[in-house]
Amino acid sequence: MTTTAPSARRHDREILALALPAFGALVAEPLFLMADSAVVGHLGTPQLAGLGVAAALLQTAVHVFVFLAYATTAAVARRVGAGDLPAAIRQGMDGVWLALLLGALVVAAVLPTAPALVDLFGASATAAPHAATYLRISALGIPAMLVVLAATGVLRGLQDTRTPLYVAVAGFAGNLALNVLLVYGLGLGIAGSAWGTVLAQCAMAAAYLVVVVRGARRHGASLRPDAAGIRACAQAGAPLLVRTLSLRAVLLIATAVAARLGDADVAAHQIALTLWSLLAFALDAIAIAGQAIIGRYLGAGDEAGAWAVCRRMVLWGVVSGAVLGAVVVAARPLFTPLFTTDQDVTARLTAVLLVVAVTQPVAGVVFVLDGVLMGAGDGTYLAGAMLAVLAVFAPVALLVPRLGGGLTALWWAVAGLMMSLRLVSLWLRARSGRWVVTGAVRT
Repeated sequence: MTTTAPSARRHDREILALALPAFGALVAEPLFLMADSAVVGHLGTPQLAGLGVAAALLQTAVHVFVFLAYATTAAVARRVGAGDLPAAIRQGMDGVWLALLLGALVVAAVLPTAPALVDLFGASATAAPHAATYLRISALGIPAMLVVLAATGVLRGLQDTRTPLYVAVAGFAGNLALNVLLVYGLGLGIAGSAWGTVLAQCAMAAAYLVVVVRGARRHGASLRPDAAGIRACAQAGAPLLVRTLSLRAVLLIATAVAARLGDADVAAHQIALTLWSLLAFALDAIAIAGQAIIGRYLGAGDEAGAWAVCRRMVLWGVVSGAVLGAVVVAARPLFTPLFTTDQDVTARLTAVLLVVAVTQPVAGVVFVLDGVLMGAGDGTYLAGAMLAVLAVFAPVALLVPRLGGGLTALWWAVAGLMMSLRLVSLWLRARSGRWVVTGAVRT
């Protein structure tokens, strides 16, 4: 079936309307960390090093639960497509309750183990006390962070990515103001930065809850926790948790291998990884639009519409990837000096950035198809496919230094092999049509 021009334009407008605000909201988190780093950096090197360790641990503790956003988006969008808004919001509230439960468990685990976690991460003797202080305080905001994830998924499922953008911008501004006030105004040091982040995250969670609660009352949806609904959310999210952990393992293995290659290599690797993450935000914004739109079409029983928007989004992925790749090549001379003036690092980074640029069209399609299958609730397949990719990638990456390969070879494994394997697995699934399961609930 061929998508007509008017239909294609309608899909384009819909994708763009959801993807642009989603991108703005996605970059809010790195801005949070940048604000903390800028403020804490003036306190001293040990404080900044402590923040780096604590922030990495905090990000890991939160990011493994990103399924709260993805699974909720798909489930809510299906209900919206079926025309049952009360059930959609009820589904979203189940995700919020699950977020609170998981957040409480993580806090209970992190508070008593913060010093041990910091030591395990290799913090120096001077940085460790600051890292433990920041981690213990900021951990109190984890339930709010997870509520933000779940509530963001609710709004995305309701086809609203503007509200998360507004909340994210307000949260970033509030976080910066609180950091300056508490760190310098009240002289609380790194503890003030942590409290500023906690307060900002709690305010963001409260803002989301106000929006969701208003919607629930407007449509007569219950706000009480429902054990069966919370359990269903956990079961839907479990495969996506496996997928996320597998993807994290790929990146950790790549970093570990880069560290074996030498200081210049690991430095260039970290810079390339930073850029790769930024590019991923742009592509992930399109994937988020795909989650919301595909879920709605399938909930409405519109198989033809789901297929049409899937094909259109693949085109978006290819074009977006090609454009981003061209930008990387063009901006390479400007980008590199921002991070390093070391000639050894620059030489390695120059070659790696070419690999990143060349593989962006593949990454674009991977992100899009990932979003399509998430929107369809096809988490079990995504988990299995990512585990298979990890099983192939790990030995290849570990062989790079043994075979005399350098950082460029490692990045061909990351951006070339790993992403190509994901493309094949996702493309085969998309072509099979087994993801096209209609109805308010995927059975």
